[in-house]
Amino acid sequence: MTRRSPARGRPPAFAARSDAALTELVAAEAEQTQALARQTQAREQSRELGILYHPYDLERGQVQSVAKVAARFADVWARLARLADAADLPARAREHLAKAQRLTVPWLATLAFFWARVQTRVDALDLAPDVEEAVLTQLIPALYLERVAGRSTHADTRHRLTALSAQLLEPLRQPAHPLQALAPARRAQIETVAGGCADLFQRSSSCVEGRNGHLSRYHHGSHRLSDRKLAALTAIHNYYVRRPDGTTAAERFFGRAHPVLFDHVLAHVDLPPPARRRRPRPVKRPTLTLVAA
Repeated sequence: MTRRSPARGRPPAFAARSDAALTELVAAEAEQTQALARQTQAREQSRELGILYHPYDLERGQVQSVAKVAARFADVWARLARLADAADLPARAREHLAKAQRLTVPWLATLAFFWARVQTRVDALDLAPDVEEAVLTQLIPALYLERVAGRSTHADTRHRLTALSAQLLEPLRQPAHPLQALAPARRAQIETVAGGCADLFQRSSSCVEGRNGHLSRYHHGSHRLSDRKLAALTAIHNYYVRRPDGTTAAERFFGRAHPVLFDHVLAHVDLPPPARRRRPRPVKRPTLTLVAA
């Protein structure tokens, strides 16, 4: 019986398959490039939100009203929404974006509260109109930028903000400026109030820094602080802990010195009675001591 050779079919279309795979690869690489570009843009927009959230413009040191910040926030959120549409993000990612956008309301409320408190403190100084204008638009912004520069982790930003702060302060130091015509004690009072105004605005990082962060470590280690211990820690923070300038939180708040904390405690707290003397213990004889006959 004669053995038949296997029938030959069509040869595999290696060239066509290679071309299709190459086309898919090029399309995937292009899509990846676009996705990376959108991620970069989204990160830049998120950073811009942090840059905008200040009562003073970090580029020029000018006052930023609540309406101006709200308009700039709306522009950033609109750009982020367009990036989300271009990326065709799923519903869960869009919910996260909407949740972050809802923070705009408390942010703006914080700014409004800041401006109301600053105006109240400056009005209490009863300054002349030109001096009040200089305090609101130059002195407080300069001190605020100085504080932001001290918290900055980038040397370039720190140097730029420090230079901008010095630029705002330079006109106030000229002999012809109305501030220089005031008595030294009056200038010191104005500078103290302006510094307190600059310290009023605290961003969200304060929840992990300063006293709140200090207390969170106590809570973490002790699970829960008792009301008594929390009150004691509050008193120490307000009346004992001092800044490099030698002032406590209570001095800065009330604008005057207070008695030394522990001297005050010793004067108002009854000292515990002395420890009770222990009775002398009888000498214990060894168990195997011989008894006299």
